[in-house]
Amino acid sequence: MSDLTRLTIAGARDALRKGETTSVEITEACLSAIEEAGALNAFVHHTPEIALEQAKAADARIKAGEAPSMCGIPLGIKDLFCTKGVPSQAASAILGGFKPEYESTVTSQLFDAGAVMLGKLNMDEFAMGSSNETSTYGNAVNPWRRGNDDAALTPGGSSGGSASAVAADLCLAATGTDTGGSIRQPAAFVGITGLKPTYGRVSRWGIIAFASSLDQAGPMTKDVRDCAIMLGAMAGHDPKDSTSAELAVPDFEAMLTGDIRGKVIGIPCEYRMAGMPEEIEALWAEGTEMLKSAGAEIRDISLPHTKYALPTYYVIAPAEASSNLARYDGVRFGHRAKLAQGDGIVEMYEKTRAEGFGDEVKRRIMVGTYVLSAGYYDAYYNRARKVRALIKRDFEEVFAAGVDAILTPATPSAAFGLGEMAEADPVQMYLNDVFTVTVNLAGLPGIAVPTGIDKQGLPLGLQLIGRPWEEGDLLNTAYALERAAGFVAKPGKWW
Repeated sequence: MSDLTRLTIAGARDALRKGETTSVEITEACLSAIEEAGALNAFVHHTPEIALEQAKAADARIKAGEAPSMCGIPLGIKDLFCTKGVPSQAASAILGGFKPEYESTVTSQLFDAGAVMLGKLNMDEFAMGSSNETSTYGNAVNPWRRGNDDAALTPGGSSGGSASAVAADLCLAATGTDTGGSIRQPAAFVGITGLKPTYGRVSRWGIIAFASSLDQAGPMTKDVRDCAIMLGAMAGHDPKDSTSAELAVPDFEAMLTGDIRGKVIGIPCEYRMAGMPEEIEALWAEGTEMLKSAGAEIRDISLPHTKYALPTYYVIAPAEASSNLARYDGVRFGHRAKLAQGDGIVEMYEKTRAEGFGDEVKRRIMVGTYVLSAGYYDAYYNRARKVRALIKRDFEEVFAAGVDAILTPATPSAAFGLGEMAEADPVQMYLNDVFTVTVNLAGLPGIAVPTGIDKQGLPLGLQLIGRPWEEGDLLNTAYALERAAGFVAKPGKWW
């Protein structure tokens, strides 16, 4: 077969079972593509020996007729997932040289299902960023270009390496994590599909924490069917994670009928924000019509506390990050600063953290420490927790009123140039999360689906938000939107 790297998970699965190709052949094609795509800086730790060993084992399972859907599928793994014996740095200098002696639950389940790890993927440091410009490895680069402009674009963040690798056909799919939109925003920026499951659907054990009550792992794939297949392998109860839900994992792929007749799709008025680009507004209207034409009922809804979501998120997330990142002190693992004569333990902590953390991580740690301090805990953190409960209640009331899913834009713009926001107020970068953070605050499932192209030739996506634990229904609605939109554009290869 030709163009092996362009296969979807479903396409590769079928070809492997028919004997038309082997996992080793697909894996070798991906490894070659990765070598040629250094300009994208998507893969930051390469594991070709592991990949080929896993691929050979997968071929043996397929030949024996004992192959799950993910068997033999080459993946990229975000650097936030701990992988035994392989560097797992969360794109931070403070974790330089760290090779875990254990495997995250997600990667363990994927490998048990026969998936192949090609390597570790670039990301924003500790998942803090919306453009993949805070990584100790340097920027990941979007494979798309604006018309004839050669300017490098962001692939989004924090899962920027995952997004770039899947869009450029360096791997068939990738893992991502989503704390405030870090799967859905980059997926929309590069024209792929990204799913953030319900909080607790996928284990967080072995994933380096940013904000524990918000973080959730999910698949980043070439289409909705692949998301359904990969989620089935990633999801499930994990006794090592106290927030993991003890629920059965349904066959998500079997639920993809595309029939959404009678489904009620909510359109929240609060997401019509001042200054929204006309292209985003038009795409949203087109997506609404697509779902209506597919048989869904469209209903205007209100989520009144949406306007408080961004400030609420940027109190809660830094507060949790301040607590989680306190463990990186140079004592047990990772980077340790060189000390001067007479320096003690306090100086070691201070110098190690000053050297190891990047500016954005330091900024969020300081904000988080401030809002948790004795004089400001009630004024900021406790108030943010109360507003979070109101945001969650807004969704509960809408779903209780009969709404099955909610359609919104995924991002406030198409991908922007690397460095274009570097000198701006950080708040301008934080606004990239304006449509996505509510989903994390409420613990709901959300999916970004590529739906159109802007006037500069860049992909645009829409977001669907579903009921908790009903990923199958959400995926089916996304499948109907995907089929109606017919998005097939690919970035032109320049690297």
